Amino acid sequence: MPPFRVVVADFITDDLLAERNVLGDLADVVSLDARSEADLVGQVETADAVMLYHNIVIGRDTISRLKQCKLIVRCGVGFDNVDHRFARERGIPVGNVPDYGTEEVADSAIGMMLSLTRGINFFNSRLQRSHGDWSFMPVAPLHRLRGQVFGVIGLGRIGTAAALRAKALGMDVAFYDPHKQDGYDKANGFRRVEALDDLLKQSFVLSVHCPLTPETRHIVDARAISLMPDRSFLVNTARGGTVDATAIPAAIRSGKLAGAGIDVLPIEPPPADHPLLVAWRDPADPCHDRVILNPHSAFYSEQGLLDMRIKGSQACRRALLGEPLRNVVN
Repeated sequence: MPPFRVVVADFITDDLLAERNVLGDLADVVSLDARSEADLVGQVETADAVMLYHNIVIGRDTISRLKQCKLIVRCGVGFDNVDHRFARERGIPVGNVPDYGTEEVADSAIGMMLSLTRGINFFNSRLQRSHGDWSFMPVAPLHRLRGQVFGVIGLGRIGTAAALRAKALGMDVAFYDPHKQDGYDKANGFRRVEALDDLLKQSFVLSVHCPLTPETRHIVDARAISLMPDRSFLVNTARGGTVDATAIPAAIRSGKLAGAGIDVLPIEPPPADHPLLVAWRDPADPCHDRVILNPHSAFYSEQGLLDMRIKGSQACRRALLGEPLRNVVN
């Protein structure tokens, strides 16, 4: 038997060929398909490494029971669903996979922006239910993208990739990221904005790309949206908690926002009575035609998913062999 045991906690339920190709000579790899943290009881205590996706949370109770874990790796960018601070207290490093889906998420953010700002989603939704004239007039006024401000919150890997795509469309790219070192604006031809409110006030499109932390929770809320130009657009492909999605329906109805593209919500799947879902599903509500909702799918491509699995497995391999770890977040 291999000397180690690696547990894939959730999300991945196939033959684990990608993981075994990397780890098979070192570890027995098992998938739990957990739907809640309670499903991990009795399953992870002897794991030498744990691979975690986004279906569950790993908190203090689970981490306290880990007897010999050398790494918890969040196979994705965000790591707010693992108590990384407590893990550090227990001497367990937590890592992530920050680069697996950079292109996919950036493409999705720009795709949502184009579908909203060019009226593509609006027309498709209305014409599909035979609502309104076969004419461009119902969406007027639309404005040319070139020269419009593409505001980015969080200029990490994905934020940079989205910003470069917006720049290629001729947009004026501005960003707010107090943690970013000086020089990235000069190197990429972006504008740095020192205060978030200043970014909000000028953003024709606001695209959120920051991690979810106590600092960024609801960084875009009703107050923030009120500062944006009238008939502006909001896109969130980051983490659900960074945007107060309950503020979106009122902003759409008032005309403050002309559209919103939301790939992530705080609870997934969201409850049926979530105010944004209720508005989005109501053909009589402006949100029906002006909001795009996706099921936390911006990360996905076959290539990106394979990258996520392989890179997560490689992180576990380094931990099991006692090699230097990369992308440790705690």
